[in-house]
Amino acid sequence: MAKARTTFLIRLYRAATWLATPFIGLLLARRVKRGKEDPARLRERYGRASAARPRGPLVWLHGASVGEMIAVLPLVDRLRARGFQVLFTSGTLTSARLARTRLPPDVPHQFVPLDSPLFLRRFLRHWRPDLVLLVESELWPNLIVEVNARGTPLVLVNARMSPKSFASWQRIGGSVAALLSRVDLCLAQGPDDGERLKQLGAPRVAVTGNLKFDAPPPPVDLAAFDALRTASAGREVFVAASTHPGEEEIIIEAHQRLAKELPDLLTIIAPRHPERGRAVVELATEANCPAVLRSDGYLPDRGTSLYIADTIGELGLFYRLGPVALLGGSLARKGGQNPIEPIKLDTAILHGPHVTNFSEIYSRLDAEGGALAVTDARSLAANAFMLLADTASRQRMIAAGQATIESFGGALDRTLAAIDPYLVQIRLERH
Repeated sequence: MAKARTTFLIRLYRAATWLATPFIGLLLARRVKRGKEDPARLRERYGRASAARPRGPLVWLHGASVGEMIAVLPLVDRLRARGFQVLFTSGTLTSARLARTRLPPDVPHQFVPLDSPLFLRRFLRHWRPDLVLLVESELWPNLIVEVNARGTPLVLVNARMSPKSFASWQRIGGSVAALLSRVDLCLAQGPDDGERLKQLGAPRVAVTGNLKFDAPPPPVDLAAFDALRTASAGREVFVAASTHPGEEEIIIEAHQRLAKELPDLLTIIAPRHPERGRAVVELATEANCPAVLRSDGYLPDRGTSLYIADTIGELGLFYRLGPVALLGGSLARKGGQNPIEPIKLDTAILHGPHVTNFSEIYSRLDAEGGALAVTDARSLAANAFMLLADTASRQRMIAAGQATIESFGGALDRTLAAIDPYLVQIRLERH
């Protein structure tokens, strides 16, 4: 790809990140204190590799966090099946923990370098990727500029551009257009995402669909599942997944309403950020609801009303256990959480009104009877009771949800077809 123009804002950003390089240690030290970084792997943030580059053609896949990693795991498998090595990078501790259990042993995981020209050049010299795939909305200026400078093809896969992000990028329209001109291809999740990317200046856009619809359900530790199923035997189980501050109070009140009709009810609350687990226990204690933390090694007994699941990578376990779930981030204004995994695991879905991150999916689910919207503790309790008590209604909702999700499938094959010319070219250049 030809070198693209560099606007004043891009030059200013690159200069600022060069000048900030000596002070990065202070930033990382603060992040370590806040539990946002792994102190044993800080060198990766400077672009210093902690693993050897695999031999052969290498595809670098980068996704910010857990959701992006899960979405592209099938793509990782397909690339490896075609003889390509894969490097996966991400930026969060939760994704790094998930990488240990979900990535194949021969796929190295690294923390993505901070967006500094120096760190990225060091990173690229070591790994020498033949193709770079950025997942969803990772538009880091230095990363894009440095990859482009090496002549390495760069593709946005599963690309998403929310209305909020679109409005923000429009304020620097010329600069984002200059960045997107360095991207060989943008593979958008949906028509709206594709149109926004075009309006921002992306020259090559195709709509391939959302890879998350083709991702398999998360695996489960069978021993952990059997232990929790035994501990909760004979009780109705309701799950509140990926909750945010302000939502747990609503969930606790809904639990108290539900418990009047279902006295043996066990409500599992899985905070979006597990480190908030103890704060949720404090809320439960204030409401006189006995609660225990999973990270303390407890299983719920008959005296446990709320089970606070402050662990990583176990949502599949809780969805398999609870037939009804509220997906968090939707009662608070956080844009909602992805409903695909719980629906695939035979869970009936409730959600709040704030689902802008997945508006198309939820709109279809609601219209076709595959999910129900709630607004407060009263409506949450009423709808959860209906679904827990009425097996036939619950099964109809699950079936409708699964049919809706299936209709969105096919993104994996379309994505592979779109990047196939790059894979073929890499093969030709190496022979």
